[in-house]
Amino acid sequence: MGAYIAKRLLAAIPVIFGLSIIVFVIMAMIPGDPALAILGSFATPENVEKLNRDLGLDKPMVQQYFIWLGNMFHGDFGRSYTLNRPVIDEVLERFSATLILAGPALLLCSIFGLLAGIVSAVRQYGWADKVITFIVLIGISTPSFWLGLLLILVFAVKIKLFPPSGMWAIYGGGDLPDLLAHLTLPALTLAVVATGVIARLTRTSMLEVLRQDYIRTARAKGISERRVIYKHAFKAALVSVVPVIGIQAGFVLGGAVYIETVFQWPGIGSMLVKAISTRDILLVQGGVLVVATAYVLFNLIVDVVQTILDPRLR
Repeated sequence: MGAYIAKRLLAAIPVIFGLSIIVFVIMAMIPGDPALAILGSFATPENVEKLNRDLGLDKPMVQQYFIWLGNMFHGDFGRSYTLNRPVIDEVLERFSATLILAGPALLLCSIFGLLAGIVSAVRQYGWADKVITFIVLIGISTPSFWLGLLLILVFAVKIKLFPPSGMWAIYGGGDLPDLLAHLTLPALTLAVVATGVIARLTRTSMLEVLRQDYIRTARAKGISERRVIYKHAFKAALVSVVPVIGIQAGFVLGGAVYIETVFQWPGIGSMLVKAISTRDILLVQGGVLVVATAYVLFNLIVDVVQTILDPRLR
């Protein structure tokens, strides 16, 4: 197992390296002068030239990339000119807030998706299967940003059960109940689509496993139906579901960009939106690279879990 993990870690290095190239090239291809966007339209040519020189934008693109890459190897992601603080400090602070949002959302979609898929498969063509399939289709088809606005309207404006935005109360609060109250609506919004995807795949995998000969043999031996479903069928179906949960983790991180904007959550998504609008190149590059690296590492964890669940992969 240790050799497998080491091999996967080595395979992740060129992926992260390729992501760094893509992020750098995309930001370099954006039209306009970044220094002018940062300083404003009233900036003098001397100030624009000085900022371009400070940012290294007066050098060839290839040289710019390797300077940026070399600095990152030393833990220096640059300095945000709009925030006047190191990029790595801002990115890690915002990324921790995004993990607080994405973690519970991924946990919710995994639990509800797996349970819904199991019930739907066991009660195939029954009323529970039809109801779950209907709800799942609505969840997958509903845009997350629209659902977020709807939840704010109903539960924050009309019922006043949850706060409409932010991570903490403006006055007072700051404790765990306050955080959970602010977390509920954005986490539910972020989990809806992923829950539907996981539920549909769990149902398909469970139906395929329940038709296998060893399941019929287990039932013929008199093993209880609950044990057949949860110990034998679900364990076999989980091998196919785990990779999809890993993919949905990427969608949850990506979806956090507009969900954080809707709910004014101080995460890396809202940070990237503001950084792009102000052309803060180093902040955008650092933020995107950290999110992409986290996604690659999470998929590595999923691969390891799948290998543990399925001895055939070893």
